[in-house]
Amino acid sequence: MENAVDIFAPRFQSEDAAREHLESIHWADGPVCPHCQSGDAKRLPPQKRKPTKAHPGGTTRKGVIQCNNCRKQYTVTVGTVFERSKVPLNKWLLATHMLCASKKGISGHQMARMLGVTYKTAWFMMHRIREAMTDTDGGPIGGYGKTVEADETYVGGKVTNRHASKRFGDKKSSPFRDKQPVVSLVERDGKVRSFHVAKVNANTLREVLVTNVDRGSWLMTDELQAYKTVGREYVGHGVVSHSRGEYGRDGVFHSNTVENFFSILKRGITGVYHHVSEQHLKRYVTEFDFRYNTRKLNDFERSNEALKGIAGKRLTYRRTSTIPA
Repeated sequence: MENAVDIFAPRFQSEDAAREHLESIHWADGPVCPHCQSGDAKRLPPQKRKPTKAHPGGTTRKGVIQCNNCRKQYTVTVGTVFERSKVPLNKWLLATHMLCASKKGISGHQMARMLGVTYKTAWFMMHRIREAMTDTDGGPIGGYGKTVEADETYVGGKVTNRHASKRFGDKKSSPFRDKQPVVSLVERDGKVRSFHVAKVNANTLREVLVTNVDRGSWLMTDELQAYKTVGREYVGHGVVSHSRGEYGRDGVFHSNTVENFFSILKRGITGVYHHVSEQHLKRYVTEFDFRYNTRKLNDFERSNEALKGIAGKRLTYRRTSTIPA
């Protein structure tokens, strides 16, 4: 039973077992060539690599398949975020499991210590895994008879927690200045989709909403005017006035579901990651979206779901500046 699996399972300890597990997920009906999509292939014996300065005795490449159509060789990691990685495959699977099982995330330094790799390696591994978590379902959420809550939050830490030299002296300055806005859409009893946007205004909110929420849905928001404008395009639009201390009405009119999601997101950003770069904030948001959307799965089922998303995705970027968490 999957529930009986623990972190001492063979796939987390052995590269061969890890490769077999990946093959069982991606090739349930046999190998498929990532180059020509042919299923006509044959397995080759372990391939001996040429000696190098790092490995004078050479290394062995296992799990090699040769396509009978295009004649190219491949393994289960070709065309995935794991391709060309020197990190053992069993460590990749363990890293994926730890990121999926940690409800509010796991820091890069802790991941590095637990895997026995450098922080730079752990950081890049985690971003590749987050890319695998990306939801590829492009269809809209909601629909007739369904309710979608929309709200925005700002990532960047409280001004009062900053050093005196970095606080805003001008009382007219926005408390959201130097913070990054995130807009989330949550279908009640359904999925969440979050987006890092440049700014919160009528144009950006409308673009996010109309491209991701079925217009047959009931929209639930706070009293921000930008939501009232786009709300006219939906079957119904419920509004709660937070400025008047109203957070729920008749058990139906509220945005508490999306607020609860923000509480998990902010606890993770503030308490675990501390500093998140503006460039990569969308990846972190994707991570929290993924765990929320797979909340009904156990940790090992969630990890397998993430492994299904590794195909066809590659990342090559570098780290940049960070923002206070």
